[in-house]
Amino acid sequence: MFTKKDVPRLKQDLTIQTNLLGTNLTLKTRWGVFSPRSIDDGTELFMKHLKIANDDKCLDLGCGYGPIGLTVAKFCPQTEVHMVDKDFVAVELSNINAKLNHIDNAQAYLSDAFLNVNKRNYFDQILSNVPAKIGREQLSIILYDAHNALRSGGRITFVTINGLRHFIKDNFKSVFGNYKKLKQGQKYTISQAIK
Repeated sequence: MFTKKDVPRLKQDLTIQTNLLGTNLTLKTRWGVFSPRSIDDGTELFMKHLKIANDDKCLDLGCGYGPIGLTVAKFCPQTEVHMVDKDFVAVELSNINAKLNHIDNAQAYLSDAFLNVNKRNYFDQILSNVPAKIGREQLSIILYDAHNALRSGGRITFVTINGLRHFIKDNFKSVFGNYKKLKQGQKYTISQAIK
């Protein structure tokens, strides 16, 4: 149990030192954002199986404080990375973390899924660590919008808890006409479809 004396300390940003894709990052986080103390297991697994070309245009959907999008941007400096989240604190932290890590090819902005992503046939990759409690309706909206946002041959890659793997498989097949399981770990599955 915390007392009133703990509140000023709890309001201070937390700092994560991490290495993803062989890239060192310092990330500021706060209580209230997803996985504020460390990179979550799903993101760790996702980054081990991600393939990015140096000139890809990428969208990190539901970016949180930026571990996926910023790693991709730093690992491939010619890549253009858009990062979106519906949480203004997450967007603020992603942009703070981009500056902190001297990353100028990534930008975060506020968007409920694709609401403020005004791109059609633009992205080479859409990446997301999908929340466990995503609803059928929201997932359908996201996948059809993702289909519109991807260029022909573009890829959508999700990491989800294993309990959602069949749900994602069925929905990828329905919207994209294909599905590939890149990796299934103890708790998480990485799924991909191609437009």
